[in-house]
Amino acid sequence: MIGKPGGMVTDERTSDMLLMALVVSRERTCGMRGSEPGAGVRPLTTLMRYLLYAASVLVFLAGFQLTVFTEQTDTYFAWFVSPPITAAFLGAAYWAAVPVEVLAAREATWAKARIAVPAIWLFTTLTLVVTLVHFDRFHFSSPIPSARAAAWFWLAIYAGVPVAMLVVGLLQLRAPGGDPPRGPPAPMWMRIAVLAQGGGMLAFGVGLLLAPTIVGSAWPWTLTPLTARAIGAWFVGIGFAAFHANRENDFLRIRPLGGGYTVFAILELGAIARYAGSVNWNAPSAWVYVAFLLSILPIGLFGWFGHRTRGNRAKGSEPA
Repeated sequence: MIGKPGGMVTDERTSDMLLMALVVSRERTCGMRGSEPGAGVRPLTTLMRYLLYAASVLVFLAGFQLTVFTEQTDTYFAWFVSPPITAAFLGAAYWAAVPVEVLAAREATWAKARIAVPAIWLFTTLTLVVTLVHFDRFHFSSPIPSARAAAWFWLAIYAGVPVAMLVVGLLQLRAPGGDPPRGPPAPMWMRIAVLAQGGGMLAFGVGLLLAPTIVGSAWPWTLTPLTARAIGAWFVGIGFAAFHANRENDFLRIRPLGGGYTVFAILELGAIARYAGSVNWNAPSAWVYVAFLLSILPIGLFGWFGHRTRGNRAKGSEPA
């Protein structure tokens, strides 16, 4: 460096760039391969990781029943879902939960995985309540073995998962460590959009749960009290997750929800295309619903992959 006055500055900048590259690489490795978190950071416990993976398998199976056997729910599902577009909606919602739980389970730290847990617990608890309220609608006494087995399996899952998640969640919170520094924040426009979408889903979901006949009449296709409440449980769970994501305000912590948002929008649009004849296109609610799905798709994509853009901007803002 003798005889090169700018050499020291250049070396410092080079070191900073190498350090930043190392941090980014470590973040990607932790998120993709489940590497150990840094010292003092609360890890995702093995029990919680296994519970999230198990939940992802269960929602995949429920989504498979409803998506593949959409018009045969009287034979292969826990209760008869009519019209078929409702089964397609529920199947899409279940499959949209798969990336949320898998992405969360693959994280190394609790801070980056917890976006999935409260919403899952809330949804499963509400669905258990809906099941008990409409107990007579389920295939517990069906003469069809596959339907009867599906009903009892459904009850076992929704009675067991909320308890298991509560117990494992308490053990997770007792794990030593705290949160790592926050990653790239979401832009204000995204936070406002997510709050508006989450608020709408929460309000409509609560309405479907409490007054399924009245609020369900505004839905773009026919709902029964049971199907209205089943959809309401999903909207409350997703809406709660949206508010949770806004509170976290960290792209690295909301990636699981971004994946779920993206898949939810794509699959629900596919369900509408599949059963377009069942939708009342003369009702304004049909176009509001389509606009809602189209609005959450870019939000989901940005939430899933936006940390790369924000990270690149942060690096670009460093002095040259």
